[in-house]
Amino acid sequence: MLNQSQVLNAIEAGAGVLRLEPCWVPRAFLVPGRRLKLHPDDIYAFGGQRGGIDERWFSSTTKASNGPLTRDDEGLSYVRLDDGKKFLLKDAVEVAGDPLLGSDMMAREGGWNILCKFFDNLGPIPHHMHQSEEFARRVGQRGKPEAYYFPPQYNVVQNNFPHTFFGLEPGTTKDDVIRCLENWNKGDNGILNDSRAYRLQPGTGWQVNAGILHAPGSLVTYEPQVSSDVFAMFQSEVEGRIVDWDLLTKDVPAEFHHDLDYLVSMLDWNENVNPEFAKTNQVFPKPARQVEEMADAGYRENWITYGTRHYSAKELTVFPKRTVTIRDSAAYGLILTQGYGTLGKHAVSTPAMIRFGQMTQDELFVTAETAKQGVRIQNLSETDPLVLLKHFGPGNPDSEPLLRKDGSKP
Repeated sequence: MLNQSQVLNAIEAGAGVLRLEPCWVPRAFLVPGRRLKLHPDDIYAFGGQRGGIDERWFSSTTKASNGPLTRDDEGLSYVRLDDGKKFLLKDAVEVAGDPLLGSDMMAREGGWNILCKFFDNLGPIPHHMHQSEEFARRVGQRGKPEAYYFPPQYNVVQNNFPHTFFGLEPGTTKDDVIRCLENWNKGDNGILNDSRAYRLQPGTGWQVNAGILHAPGSLVTYEPQVSSDVFAMFQSEVEGRIVDWDLLTKDVPAEFHHDLDYLVSMLDWNENVNPEFAKTNQVFPKPARQVEEMADAGYRENWITYGTRHYSAKELTVFPKRTVTIRDSAAYGLILTQGYGTLGKHAVSTPAMIRFGQMTQDELFVTAETAKQGVRIQNLSETDPLVLLKHFGPGNPDSEPLLRKDGSKP
């Protein structure tokens, strides 16, 4: 049983920064895009019946919701110590949340309350939505808004369908969607006929609130979101693959599994038929500080996810042969996407290929106090930038000025 002193010792040994093991998650209803640097022989490491690995979860305290064969620790991140021992980040937060996340976040949130991941698919995901807090609470879970960012380093190859369908065409009626559900067992139920696709651009992103239908395309996506794995698929066939009705109703109370009015009521209708969806939901990078000031100091940092209190994220680039100290007001997890160097006392490097179960040097967790004091980051390359993505939990004070107001674009 993990105790507080063990976590405190780990924090001290890492000078306020913890190493995390890669956390892989399969999805039986999708085809992996094979760009997460996992060795080709390990794509089906969970077994063919579980589907291929198409997701890597970061600093996760959220168990994956993957059906009856889900492993006990599936989707949960492990902290790895220098001596090879490890413990779950989830357990660490439960016994030592204040030194990890800060007493203010623990008092307000009671935990980390963010899930962040890469997902990587050959083609599109079925048109689906994530339940709001109201509907998720009915099955003992949390509602899930989420955000997307498409890291350029992982999207040199864009795979089969670099477009995402969002929402529904203006003028679509609830009866139109009910008709699609009635046609579920006829193959393609036609839900995409009532939607609109947008071409995806590496280096940009989207905000997708709970209740909005979306069919993510084939770019590798960095996805901060509320710590929940609820969803409901509204599309019955994707690229010739049948989607089981159970994936529509897995997070719906049993008495409503065939109540089409109830299923459609889970949608945020006004947001789905918003005629200016791109204007209000597409997100472009914003400099975290004055551009000239950052360049003189040897780095560039952009907000890539912002506008909501639920989560936020930045992309930090340290220029070749430069050393910087970066301060943040909250704890964060991070994943390297390019380069190598040091972060605090830790060596960091971006792997070329990872075996399932292998440790890497590309994922860390920075505790709240260390983030505030500042983290020293050194790029040891003569030529390549060192690039990392940083995800923050709810209520990051630094992101407050970028909150959306009255539904306007951030």
